[in-house]
Amino acid sequence: MSPEAITTDVLILGAGAAGLMCAIEAGKRGRRVVVVDHADKPGKKILMSGGGRCNFTNLEISAGNFISHNPHFCKSALSRYSQWDFIALVNEYHIPWHERDLGKLFCDHSARDILDMLLEECNKARVTIQLDCDLSTVEKSTTGAFSIHTSQGLFKASALVIASGGLSIPRMCASPIGYQIAKQFGHHIWPTTAGLVPFTLQPQDKERLAGLSGIAVASVVSSGRIQFKGNLLFTHRGLSGPAILQISSYWKAGESIRVNLLPELDVVAFLKRRQASQPNLKLKTLLAEVLPKRLIRALLGQESADKPLQELSQLRIEALARALQHWQIKPGGTEGYRTAEVTLGGVDCNELSSRTMESRKVEGLYFIGEVVDVTGWLGGYNFQWAWSSGWCAGQVV
Repeated sequence: MSPEAITTDVLILGAGAAGLMCAIEAGKRGRRVVVVDHADKPGKKILMSGGGRCNFTNLEISAGNFISHNPHFCKSALSRYSQWDFIALVNEYHIPWHERDLGKLFCDHSARDILDMLLEECNKARVTIQLDCDLSTVEKSTTGAFSIHTSQGLFKASALVIASGGLSIPRMCASPIGYQIAKQFGHHIWPTTAGLVPFTLQPQDKERLAGLSGIAVASVVSSGRIQFKGNLLFTHRGLSGPAILQISSYWKAGESIRVNLLPELDVVAFLKRRQASQPNLKLKTLLAEVLPKRLIRALLGQESADKPLQELSQLRIEALARALQHWQIKPGGTEGYRTAEVTLGGVDCNELSSRTMESRKVEGLYFIGEVVDVTGWLGGYNFQWAWSSGWCAGQVV
């Protein structure tokens, strides 16, 4: 062994949520742990998440909140280290938090509270974190040890944990290195795409909807058999907001999405009732009670919007209801990894142990967090997968 080599029990690639959690748990067991990351600071995505408040988990967690080619894989980890376990850790550090819609939990003050908690736990567990450390090659000797060549020297470890994340948000130092290492050691990688990402529009739709930028509407957005309820936000590039981000993870290029802009209203009954009581009222005036005026004009056109209710036939009323509650639009694409919150696809779960996250192909090699083919919904689910998968690997590395 070369004299400059740094020998450790566990080498973790990635100082994000999953990597730090794994390091903490392994360190608690008395393992010598080194975490390396090519970024200049740990936990960058933690700090920017949830608008700087870190949506660190969700009160309602199940396998149904995750997308994977193996939908059962995540069950073991999520049950062994649950949202309640992470909440207990947050409470132990007296970090104030609050619940928002649909069970989402956020810090009251700052995401920095969560990162500081993790770093303090790393400190207690005597974890070494090496930043600005670029990895060049990984080798595995016949004795089973890994040799990791980096810009800061050679590391040798009996266990190598890949917690390098996905490809989303390149400015946060996203890297494909985890997929490259998986391929090097013979793992199958499910194709990666951007998830939880805004849509762009076809040229004709972009022109038609250009004046709607900034408008948000409570809606139900559907693709195939899946649907999500939440705000839809019109932007100068296309469509965003929680409902759009959620459905983007299920959308396939070339497909249309369906949007119900008035999910709480029986539109046909609403129009007929007001037609009977206020026949001279213009359609646009009535609809302005439930939708933004600019949106009404863009979807229905000025001529239709100006019609008095008395001129609307039964067929026209039904057509209006369809236009507002079954609006179909075909996205041009997505904004891609630049603004995506997660990466779909990744290391094939069938080649990993669901209990330990260890490779079934290479002893001592582990994959955790976003690099694995497990992608959560919007709402704290991806952080919980990071905590759970990191914890499981940390028990055994």
